[in-house]
Amino acid sequence: MYSILQPLKVNLLHVGFAALDSKWNFTNVISPFSRLYLITSGEAYIYHNNIEFKLKPGYLYLIPSYTYSSYKCNLNHEQYYISFFEETSKGVSVYNLVNFKYQVLANDLDIECFKRLLKINPNSSIVNSDPKTYTKNSILESFNNTNKFLSTSKLMETKALIKYFLSKFIDNEVESKKNIKRNLMEVLNYISENLHEPISVESLAKHCNLSKDYFSRTFKKQYSMGPSQYIQLRRIERAQLLLLTTKDSFLDISLRVGFYNYSYFLKIFKKIVGKTPSDFRKKQISI
Repeated sequence: MYSILQPLKVNLLHVGFAALDSKWNFTNVISPFSRLYLITSGEAYIYHNNIEFKLKPGYLYLIPSYTYSSYKCNLNHEQYYISFFEETSKGVSVYNLVNFKYQVLANDLDIECFKRLLKINPNSSIVNSDPKTYTKNSILESFNNTNKFLSTSKLMETKALIKYFLSKFIDNEVESKKNIKRNLMEVLNYISENLHEPISVESLAKHCNLSKDYFSRTFKKQYSMGPSQYIQLRRIERAQLLLLTTKDSFLDISLRVGFYNYSYFLKIFKKIVGKTPSDFRKKQISI
């Protein structure tokens, strides 16, 4: 586990403090970055991973990347917030490697860390509180604007503070009960490193020294989807990120994520994302 998480990379997109009211009411929000909140007053609701979370003062809340979520505030509430990119050096999301809680009790140090993060990143707040609005902005441009003026020491401190907050959500109790996950994590790394290549379930099972059937059942029990479906999903997520952060053609992106049949790529992309690559790029990056 240490060898996988030790090179974890995090990059800040936004940090700020907001006083919100009933206009904070949005559904089916999804983005390639994570969101983290510390509630200081009032109450609101977040829905994701089939769970309703009542946002309460004194608690931290995490929404992983590529997770559909909805937001609702009946009256008002105040929050510190962070949005950030995360990945390991092998391109795998940390959410695929470690079990996370989504709500944890905050302490005085957490508040001070948020204040410090704000102080060293003074111009990184979200202009519009509508999450659908800021996910339509250029993700890469937002990242560059956030980080290009930071000194080396402040950049390192910023990354350390994000990792501190992220670490508070790791569910060590659940993690310790899943011994087989170490082999599956190696499989996730293999998938991420080889998305541009053909990947068979047989080869993944062999990687774990398991039969194909037993591997498939174990994988589905762990990740709530079969290995073939997981590979498809990761490929489409990688395609989404390339659409947001490059000007590569749709065909080039299709090949870079392992779809050698372009028509099939378009079909699967629309099935998973709900829109064509062209519509996705236009709607998500247009300013």
